[in-house]
Amino acid sequence: MTTRQQAPIGRPRGFDADEALERAMRVFWEQGYEGASLTDLTSAMGITRTSMYAAFGNKEDLFRKALERYTEGPAAYADRAMREPTAQQVATAFLHGSVRANTRPDCPAGCFGVQGSLAAGEPGRSARDALIAWRNEGTARLRDRFRRAVDEGDLPPGTDPGVLARYLMAVAHGMAVQAASGATREELQQVADVALRNWPPAP
Repeated sequence: MTTRQQAPIGRPRGFDADEALERAMRVFWEQGYEGASLTDLTSAMGITRTSMYAAFGNKEDLFRKALERYTEGPAAYADRAMREPTAQQVATAFLHGSVRANTRPDCPAGCFGVQGSLAAGEPGRSARDALIAWRNEGTARLRDRFRRAVDEGDLPPGTDPGVLARYLMAVAHGMAVQAASGATREELQQVADVALRNWPPAP
């Protein structure tokens, strides 16, 4: 006679929190903060609202956690690009990584950080502010990296690191919008290549 091992009494039914957060990230990425209803989120996550609140907090908390997951996952190319040895290699890795992230066949088109809450009313203000801060932080990190490149003689004296950082971000965000509108990876790669041709020549 065999006996079946019983789960501890009172233990809630478990779910894969990592997988649930991945699914929530994709819903926010595709539908934006205000477009993603709690029903959309919990259905995609495969859990009840009670479980969602217990594991992740409210919708705003879940959105912030999803943004963190996006930063560490599909958008991790930005962090890797910062470690390239020259400013031009940083810019190349950043834009090429952006093209790939915007056009992944297994993910929504475009960028979570751009699509998530561009147009939001009062209920979406916190999500919009979180994404503004996220985008500004990315620009600041590029600016600091390029400032270092100027100090090291990797960029010409007098180069404005802030302008270069905003230039790259404007190209990346523009490509994200185009990707969401149906532009292909090949088309966006051509845009990135044209942008990189305008990079300051080595001193």
